[in-house]
Amino acid sequence: MPAQGATDRASRRSARSAHPGDRKNAASGPLKDARSGLGIREMPRLITMQREEMTMPIKSSKELFVRMLSDARHHAERATKIYEELGQATQDPAIQEALQSRAFIQEKTVKSLDRCFQLIGEKPIASNGRLQEVFLEDFRRELAEIQAPAAKALFILIKANHLMHLRIAEYVALVAMADVSGHFGVGVLLESCLADKMAFTERTRRLIRRTIESKHAVKLAA
Repeated sequence: MPAQGATDRASRRSARSAHPGDRKNAASGPLKDARSGLGIREMPRLITMQREEMTMPIKSSKELFVRMLSDARHHAERATKIYEELGQATQDPAIQEALQSRAFIQEKTVKSLDRCFQLIGEKPIASNGRLQEVFLEDFRRELAEIQAPAAKALFILIKANHLMHLRIAEYVALVAMADVSGHFGVGVLLESCLADKMAFTERTRRLIRRTIESKHAVKLAA
């Protein structure tokens, strides 16, 4: 009995020494965990809502056309700087002149695309343009690893041709969409832009061949 009495007194002292806030926190622990779990479960929905706010959903073929046309205009503006940078990276005067001329022609492309927007009664929308930023980042990194001037010139031409083929695919789709939608005037303007790009790829092909055959070019293994 004395032992039992001592145990009871110790239990009462322990209960009195416990802070009221501790009991409250202990009681609210499961509820807090439940709320945390709810927040985690809600996270995908919140992320989806944020994405919907940041991006404009495309609900029709016309909206898709406006989006693609806006992307093409943004690419044309950005390409001016890209071709200028490509031209500055080479020591070959012929390649510099060709790339600088390509940058100059981009202004004509932008004006043609602005006219397209006028004909369809729309305005350009915001465009990401991350693809071209990645292209430039990769170009700078890879170019820095090349030492021989002739190899650098060849690499620059190949990258310029690569970029132009991406744009050609873009304009082929735009021309087809303009024709299907009945905007034949828009199709004429887009097809002229496409013709410029195809002519540049042919000119670039000739420069690549000239660079390889030049006495200063990299000797390829037979």
